[in-house]
Amino acid sequence: MARLILTAILLLLLTACSNGFLPTSQLVQKAIAIQLEQTQQQLEGQLNLDFSGFEINRLKITQEKSLTIQNLLAYRIRGTYNLVFKLPERKLAEPQKPFEVYLQLQKEGKTWRLLLPQKDSKDSQPVWRSYLIQ
Repeated sequence: MARLILTAILLLLLTACSNGFLPTSQLVQKAIAIQLEQTQQQLEGQLNLDFSGFEINRLKITQEKSLTIQNLLAYRIRGTYNLVFKLPERKLAEPQKPFEVYLQLQKEGKTWRLLLPQKDSKDSQPVWRSYLIQ
């Protein structure tokens, strides 16, 4: 009986520890927002548009894969979300927009960073740009 109780306690502890380091939906949404803000700034300049902002809703995570990037734990997360761009006179909606983000837990285990692969990298190893998620 004591062995069963000890096993149950260990399972609970292991589950609690592993889930504490998984990115939350809110964190993924913030990472997507960082990517969108960069794209939005580029579009505003190129197309002379006046965006009033955007909304991300109905985020659905379909895949989480752990990996190591630059010797730190990271996750590749895929899924879909609904995006609404707010323009001065109307809204532009994109339902079921697919996403893929790379999130990395920092050494101290308290902060997360969005990782974006550098597109013009000619090295065999990808070069990553990193953005703090607050």
